[in-house]
Amino acid sequence: MADPEKSLDYLEQQIPGLSAAAVDVAYWQALATGQAVLVSDEGGIYRVFSDGTRELVKTKPTALSVPVGTRVRIP
Repeated sequence: MADPEKSLDYLEQQIPGLSAAAVDVAYWQALATGQAVLVSDEGGIYRVFSDGTRELVKTKPTALSVPVGTRVRIP
């Protein structure tokens, strides 16, 4: 029988990869259904449409450094 602690450690190591894959799938599913998606890129926040066009929503003065799990209100 495998060590339960090692098994749990292994499973916990899979979480970042699984969550990244889930976000990627959600992004593409939203675009596939015709919805727009907000992304942060190149010093701004952009609305990306299903046809690939991007619309600048807001510029960011500097990059944000935020701890994981923290909610941030972008003024």
